Amino acid sequence: MTMASIELSLTEEQRALRAGVLEICKRYPAEYWRDLDTRREYPEKFVTELTQAGYLAVLIPQEYGGAGLGIREAGLILETINYSGGNAAACHAQMYIMGTVLRHGSEEQKRRYLPKIATGELRLQAFGVTEPNSGSDTTKLQTTAVRKGDRYVVNGQKIFISRVLQSDLMLLLARTTPVDQVKRKTDGLSVFLFDIRKLKGLEVRPLRMMMNHSTNALFFDNMEIPAESLVGVEGRGFSYILDGMNAERILVASDSLGDTRWFIEKAVAYSNQRVIFGRPIGANQGVQFAIAKAHVALEAARLMRDKAAALFEAGEPCGGEANMAKYLGAEAAWEAGNACIDCHGGYGYAEEYDVERKFRECRLYKTAPINNNLILAYVGEHVLGMPRSY
Repeated sequence: MTMASIELSLTEEQRALRAGVLEICKRYPAEYWRDLDTRREYPEKFVTELTQAGYLAVLIPQEYGGAGLGIREAGLILETINYSGGNAAACHAQMYIMGTVLRHGSEEQKRRYLPKIATGELRLQAFGVTEPNSGSDTTKLQTTAVRKGDRYVVNGQKIFISRVLQSDLMLLLARTTPVDQVKRKTDGLSVFLFDIRKLKGLEVRPLRMMMNHSTNALFFDNMEIPAESLVGVEGRGFSYILDGMNAERILVASDSLGDTRWFIEKAVAYSNQRVIFGRPIGANQGVQFAIAKAHVALEAARLMRDKAAALFEAGEPCGGEANMAKYLGAEAAWEAGNACIDCHGGYGYAEEYDVERKFRECRLYKTAPINNNLILAYVGEHVLGMPRSY
């Protein structure tokens, strides 16, 4: 596939999709998000309306009640939410988490969960991978799931797991075979999908973070889940998680593109109307060039996101492109955020202008779901063929 074969403009259907999402977003203005951020509360009303309109079921096949659309459409939804001033992190996980179920779940699991996720009867927003002692080295995670009859008994901890209290279901990665009993450290990890409502042995401790993501620490104390919670084959969970990371990277890149567009438009509008020393501050190169540079970064990131999405939809390898799209998107948003704060001066730090809130939100994606330094390590090793650097 070449860039010439990639459709860069939106189709009529995609434009209609974006318009529909924008229409919902208009009903949730900056004041709505600002108030939730202050109180650190989940945007329940917004997510419910978005779900009822079918937008969070965009990647679920039609046979299971979803829209059956592609990764570019899913990314467009997330980008539009952030561009409108909202925070798509409240719902983006449901899009990429369910990919593991779609590709590796049993037919019974798909028919049990996907139609109810599509209608909003069930919510899947919790993804339990990160642990306090392993961080990005996922193969070193210490949470265990031991098979006992028709159950698995889970013990361990997870950290920085968002939206657990707002979810009905959780996708969990745990070690089912001790690391000293496997040939490769990536073996022996398994994925589970289960209902967490009224589940004994699960303790959820909310964490107050820099941004409003409903983040938690989890503690599993002999938590029992049905054996049929296992997704795919026991011991192959690491490959299942990796399999979904390209989609995750593309979707998170879309989050960042929306933030970048919001910052740039906010900065342009303010610098055009703010008059100091007898002329708009946007006439000063020190202000104008920073915003223009952010726009250049935005367009480069958008092209890489679109290329990654096209390769993903065509079933072609896209690890390099998906990772680079996430990197470029996160860096563009951070650059645009800094330019936006700088041109606003003191007002950029005032809550009522929303710049500081969006600035905090966009910073996350330089660190999560994968640190940008690890993306550079991936590109060095897997794209350029250089020695492993870690």
